[in-house]
Amino acid sequence: MTFSAESHNLTVEGQTMVNEEKVQRKNSNKGRHRVPLRSLFRVASVACGVQFGWALQLSLLTPYVQELGIPHAWASLIWLCGPISGMLVQPLVGHMSDHCGSSWGRRRPFILMGSCLIVLAVLIIAYSSDLGFLLGDTSMSKPSAISIFVVGFWVLDLANNTLQGPCRALLADFTGKDHRRTRRANAFFSLFMAIGNILGFATGSYSNWYRILPFTRTTACDMNCANLKSAFLIGIMLLVCTTYLSMTAADEIPCPFSTVQREDTACSETPLLCQKPTSSQSSGLDGGRQLSRSQQDNEGGEDGSGAQTQTSIWELLSSFRGLSRPMWAILFVTALSWTAWFPFLLFDTDWMGREVYKGQPSAVLGRDALLYNEGVRMGSFGLLLNAVVLGSTSLIIEPLCRKWGPNIVWGVSNILLSLCFAAILAISLAAKHITFSDSGLPPVGIIVAALLVFATLGIPLAVTYSVPYALTSAFTQTISGGQGLSMGVLNLSIVIPQMIVSLGSGPWDQLFGGGNSPAFVVAAIAAFVSGMLTIVVLPKATAELPSSQIRS
Repeated sequence: MTFSAESHNLTVEGQTMVNEEKVQRKNSNKGRHRVPLRSLFRVASVACGVQFGWALQLSLLTPYVQELGIPHAWASLIWLCGPISGMLVQPLVGHMSDHCGSSWGRRRPFILMGSCLIVLAVLIIAYSSDLGFLLGDTSMSKPSAISIFVVGFWVLDLANNTLQGPCRALLADFTGKDHRRTRRANAFFSLFMAIGNILGFATGSYSNWYRILPFTRTTACDMNCANLKSAFLIGIMLLVCTTYLSMTAADEIPCPFSTVQREDTACSETPLLCQKPTSSQSSGLDGGRQLSRSQQDNEGGEDGSGAQTQTSIWELLSSFRGLSRPMWAILFVTALSWTAWFPFLLFDTDWMGREVYKGQPSAVLGRDALLYNEGVRMGSFGLLLNAVVLGSTSLIIEPLCRKWGPNIVWGVSNILLSLCFAAILAISLAAKHITFSDSGLPPVGIIVAALLVFATLGIPLAVTYSVPYALTSAFTQTISGGQGLSMGVLNLSIVIPQMIVSLGSGPWDQLFGGGNSPAFVVAAIAAFVSGMLTIVVLPKATAELPSSQIRS
């Protein structure tokens, strides 16, 4: 009996030591896969380069296409490629990046490809007038320049959608199931978007770039065209730098998706770096170990690349069937929010030039043209203030969400968005009935009020750029794919409203006299409804709740 008892004690002690070693190895793996915040900060920096170009698009390209000769009623159709490419390209790119077995990692090849496409598109847009002149355009008729510009613009939207999904997914990969770090990473992303906005809108509001870069002004490219060309060339340099910083910040673990479960090599901190989410993981079981390349090759079967290619489209479409009710609520609220945002994003500087300064973009020379261009520059300055507020707000989003909950923060910001659009309508009405000075410039009070609204809109925009993505990361355990696919699914709730606004805003505005106010009425209503639904309908999710507790 004594011998048996001693043997039993030795067995228990040995098992305890083995368990302790497993725990130590698990903790060691968790620490090894945890990406430092400074690396997340660098990964998010690519948003600065992307948003710089996006800011130039928003502030300069809608007025520029009208200067090329496209009527206001059809100008919004130029933006139609964005939602079309976003609906198709971003979910597919997200799915492909989830299944990419490149030695560079899963996301970085797509980030590099998207950056290269953006550089190509920006060069096409910047030199569209010069290329059109070589093809026979005149100062009064520019069909070739318009065609080249539209091609470049559509390629730019395609490139943006190729780049943005993998960028967001890479951050989600590096933060894993730590929802607090996910919100911080998205706050970093929002901060760099704000910095890109500040730099982009500041560049767009400066009117003397053609003097600093005199080679940009040519026979076919006047002062305004040369300023636009110079701004986009600066954007290329910034994008190259930020893409390099992002891609070299941290190494992805290029793990294929044939995995087996092993307790001793769990990587619950960043599960998407080294394993494919499976049904067992969706139920809360962590862990997994990648097989060696030879083991995967020997397995073959349904896990081969050929089968993945055959099932990729089906997985993309069938992902909607696995969405939880909270995720459907997020998609619906996001769609309403962007229905409110897009009329402003498409026509912000145009609204300032047309309805505040009472200028005309179709005027080639004269007072109307000068007033419109002055209004566009003042609108760019207002967007600069907007970006400063956006950046400041992004620094406090995470503590606000921790204190009040992300749904309350998002809902209140959407109600504030509705009030801002109501203020825009009031300013338009006041400018219409107030007599301007002999110089033709609007009263200072009108300009200050418009700039104040532009700046205040930075608060809800910061929330829109951050909170929906963090909530999506928290509620995507039911999607049968990785974070790339889930971000692509969220993007569908953004591009569908953009498509509706792009198709309908021009004719809708034309129906009521040709101004921008009718679209802003719809925007104000959509923002208010989305704010109320966010507060009342959207379930609460906090950083402390594990994914198994926030699913329904």
